[in-house]
Amino acid sequence: MSIITFESHELKETGQTLSLVATATQMAIEHNLKILIVSTNFKDQTLENCFWEMDKINKPTFNNQGYAAIGVDSSVEGLIKVLTANKTNPEIVKNYSKTVLRDRLDILLSPTTTSYPDYMKLCSNYPEILQMADKYYDFVFVDLSSRMEEKEAQDIVRISDMIIFNITQRLKNINDFIELKKNVDFYKRKNVILLLGRYDAHSKYNVKNITRYMRERKQILAIPYNTLYFEACSEGKVIDFFLKLKNIDETDRNYLFISEVNRTVEGVMQGLKDLQMKI
Repeated sequence: MSIITFESHELKETGQTLSLVATATQMAIEHNLKILIVSTNFKDQTLENCFWEMDKINKPTFNNQGYAAIGVDSSVEGLIKVLTANKTNPEIVKNYSKTVLRDRLDILLSPTTTSYPDYMKLCSNYPEILQMADKYYDFVFVDLSSRMEEKEAQDIVRISDMIIFNITQRLKNINDFIELKKNVDFYKRKNVILLLGRYDAHSKYNVKNITRYMRERKQILAIPYNTLYFEACSEGKVIDFFLKLKNIDETDRNYLFISEVNRTVEGVMQGLKDLQMKI
């Protein structure tokens, strides 16, 4: 059971959310595991849009005891009410999450508040939520919002078993990460893995060249840009996209994308195994 946090220090688009969605979805489809995706985003439903047409998701309602009413969708706000009341057990997070693939993939939706101060109050509860979820799910994927203030974000990073640090192929982003590792010892740790989002294999700054440039010993992961995948993400059809490509062959235009997603999935799983063996 592991908490895997996707993080970026860039305010510009790195493809973080869609890279997480691709990794967690493919892992759920290909492996017999219970997986939770936790969205911490503020006024941003990019992650939710990957799985549903958002106007069709019911708003959460709660009974007098504060629990989500049976048969309706739920929210992180409702879950926090229950945690505050000390009415908790490891399965409670599932009760407040939305199912994508039964017994395989659930989503804890992003906060519904549009007030930033209220959002930040909610953020202080995420470490407890994640540690509770970690007792029930095999893998908990966290989409760490760049809108979150540093203290709350770092509280999540510190309890994570693995940090997937997302950058682009821009030279400035690459150099910024090199400087981050020099100046912050935390990012030198073996559980921090670099991922290139919106990856272009034909770029001068491909995985091989960046690995050499950075003198990086750990493998660098990548999720390529793929038109059909990005369209599926905007239409709530990510599951259909991956199921259709389950038996893809090398002649398919989407082969590079799927092979890199699979490499990322295996890199995450093997990396966690290696870390656990060294404990």
